[in-house]
Amino acid sequence: MSVIRKKPRKTRAERASENRQRLLQAAAEVVGFHGYSEASVARIVERAGLAQGTFYLYFESRQDLFDQLLPEVGGQALAYIREQVSNAPDFLTMEERGMRAFFAYVLENPAYFRILSEAEVAAPVAYKKYTEDRTGRFLDSITHAWRRGEVKGYSERELAVLTQVMLAARTYLYHEYAKAPKHPKAVPEWVIATYMKFIRRGIGAADAADDGVDTRRGRSRSAR
Repeated sequence: MSVIRKKPRKTRAERASENRQRLLQAAAEVVGFHGYSEASVARIVERAGLAQGTFYLYFESRQDLFDQLLPEVGGQALAYIREQVSNAPDFLTMEERGMRAFFAYVLENPAYFRILSEAEVAAPVAYKKYTEDRTGRFLDSITHAWRRGEVKGYSERELAVLTQVMLAARTYLYHEYAKAPKHPKAVPEWVIATYMKFIRRGIGAADAADDGVDTRRGRSRSAR
């Protein structure tokens, strides 16, 4: 005779953590669709399937939630990208993997860009902290590559400019080639190939005449 084992009851701490995550996830979905201005506590708790009073057990106010939302969503994005670029043998490989990982993340998490862009006004402290963290991590990576001789023709001070250009490219390419009314599209392969051609030439890793990329078909010549 088999014995039916009851699932162990969740501890209070486990339930609290689960409820907090449900509220953050619901807030991400509501802000992603309606924007911060229309993301009321009532809408968020309804989306989370929780009572309105539960909200204030985890957040002091709607603004408190907004201040924690971008670090949560942005932290997930950075963690995903770090995982995808780990063990990259060189900076160019890391940059291509990072670009692809970024577009893959926003394809699966379309609320990310609205949460990020509107946070500059709706949650300025969180926006400043997140963007400084993201910029600092990227600058560290390109500085290490520069010291290894993989980024040529620039002074150390100029690496901060390269960082801003390369991070901004992600946003502009997303808006031009992926953003759509209902759900983002996959960025075309030739767009990523063109970007990587620009980076190879820009950091002195390839001659302008032959960098191995045919952007007319979005693939490397070696793949023909």
